[in-house]
Amino acid sequence: MHDHALAEQSDALRLRSLDDLNRLRKQILDKRDPDQPEIVVCHGTGCLANGSADVSAAIRSALDTSGIEAKVVPGIKTTGCQGFCSHGPLVVIRPRGIFYQKVKPKDAKEIIEKTIVQGDVVKRLLYKNPTDGEKILHEQDIPFYKRQTRVVLHNIGKIDPTDISDTIASGGYQALAKALTTMTPEQVVQEIETSGLRGRGGAGFPTGRKWRSALTAIEKKGRPVYVVVNGDEGDPGAFMDRTIMEGDPHAVLEGLILGAYALGANQGYLYVRAEYPLAIKHLTIAMEQARACGLLGDNILNSGFSFDARINRGAGAFVCGESTALFTSIEGNPGNPRPKYVRSVEEGLWGRPTVLNNVETWANIPLIVNKGGDWYAKIGVPHSTGTKVFSLVGKVNNVGLVEVPMGVPLSTIVEDIGGGVPGGAPFKAVQTGGPSGGCIPYELKDTPVDFDSLTKAGSMMGSGAMIVMDNRDCVVDVGRYFLRFLEEESCGKCMPCRLGLSRMREILDNFSEGKGSEKDIEDLLSLSKAIQDSALCALGSSAPNPVLTTLKYFKDEYLAHVTRQKCPAGVCKNLITYSIDPELCTGCTSCAKQCPVGCIEGEKKKTHAIDTGLCIRCGICMDTCKFNAVNVI
Repeated sequence: MHDHALAEQSDALRLRSLDDLNRLRKQILDKRDPDQPEIVVCHGTGCLANGSADVSAAIRSALDTSGIEAKVVPGIKTTGCQGFCSHGPLVVIRPRGIFYQKVKPKDAKEIIEKTIVQGDVVKRLLYKNPTDGEKILHEQDIPFYKRQTRVVLHNIGKIDPTDISDTIASGGYQALAKALTTMTPEQVVQEIETSGLRGRGGAGFPTGRKWRSALTAIEKKGRPVYVVVNGDEGDPGAFMDRTIMEGDPHAVLEGLILGAYALGANQGYLYVRAEYPLAIKHLTIAMEQARACGLLGDNILNSGFSFDARINRGAGAFVCGESTALFTSIEGNPGNPRPKYVRSVEEGLWGRPTVLNNVETWANIPLIVNKGGDWYAKIGVPHSTGTKVFSLVGKVNNVGLVEVPMGVPLSTIVEDIGGGVPGGAPFKAVQTGGPSGGCIPYELKDTPVDFDSLTKAGSMMGSGAMIVMDNRDCVVDVGRYFLRFLEEESCGKCMPCRLGLSRMREILDNFSEGKGSEKDIEDLLSLSKAIQDSALCALGSSAPNPVLTTLKYFKDEYLAHVTRQKCPAGVCKNLITYSIDPELCTGCTSCAKQCPVGCIEGEKKKTHAIDTGLCIRCGICMDTCKFNAVNVI
């Protein structure tokens, strides 16, 4: 297409006022029939990995060959992550809200014939509640969804993230239009201050105070000022920000534009790790569509305000989630942290005042501007307002994405929404805050999940990763895992982090081999204190947290390793022995067939035995046995 034609097309799409936006929204909604069946297929990263692209293709094919009447032909929509990742691929039939889980391409024809044509249900695809065995028909009745309060995630799983008309139909960019046409930049900042929003990236610093500090710095230093999205989500088990970027990219973009308007910035950056290709793709599409509609770029909505943004891909280094390392990376240098003598709101990107917030924080901004800071402040608890999105993973029935008001008890998330530990036993601990957080034991299951309560318990909110552990998880092994992760991800720039973490990991390695002593536990505490006090950046100073909290709440388990050379959880290979209970063994031979070294002997239907001299302690026999006859001692 010629440049002239492109310019004409772009001009035709361009929105020039709030009235234009509302008119377009009405046109989109008027064309839709709320009663028309719609088949919604989750295309989040988890479901795509499980084959949801094949499922949606099979459904399209089944529709094409079904021969159903035109008036009942359903629409097909692919969305971002619907959250219930452990049960994907997910398919929801709207408007009835019928929820199908673990759908395969071979199920497509039956879904069309039975549910769309006959109005009946494919019962075997319904979710089965593990607590009572009841099959649940509707999405909103499933405990995983029922107990959540979806505010930031309200669009995800409902809109097509690659279609801006879907975003506009659901109210997207209304907050931006409201701010540009009826609010001053100062009023936007005041709404954020009133809301009490605290940064969702880990530290929990009040967002309004950060923006106010940036304005003060701008008065002294002048412009330019920059706004930056931190999408470098690197915590093990975390996928909240990825899901928001993939499922509702316009919410992040709208929040960033609003922040730019409030602060007077004309340039912004979205720093996203390259391991998130779908997020980058959807953000790129969103930015192109927003520019075409006059919602990004020069003279947005004819307001006289101009702002544009670009995406910077991070190479995946964990340390680049730290603010100074992220700025250094955007500037084109290796992503190493630098001393933080001056706050980034005063000297951030290229030495200029910079406001950096994470993805979830920016996604909250349009909601606050649209509904008001007072509305937001009523959600959650006074010192931690709003909701928080968590990625719930580990030893829990319902793995997925969870959003709840701040201040709900930890047990509500793990047991009521997550469905508890498989098998029904109580959870042992929950790691919150990623590798910089800590382990909260079952005894503190009623701890309110908010910034201050988690810190008081010795952990932290972090970005929102929640890893559930049961009695087969060893706290020494957990500490080794996180220390090894941080050791590998350390930039190596400061000695406390470079050498201190390695020494702590060596001590825990010794514990797992039964070589430690009680004196080593004191050394761990001493080293942790030294690292906390002297590491260059926040990632280093918080690195000892998992070890400190497990020592605080599970010291007996550490002592068992060093004084009795026992691993109570049965994980540390040098400290355990497998045996077979002769009273429970049926002689089914399953364990012997699966043993990789052939150390299990016994005739069929007779008691088996393990040669402990040959056993490599892989645990396959225990996982294989259906009669719980294999023990670890």
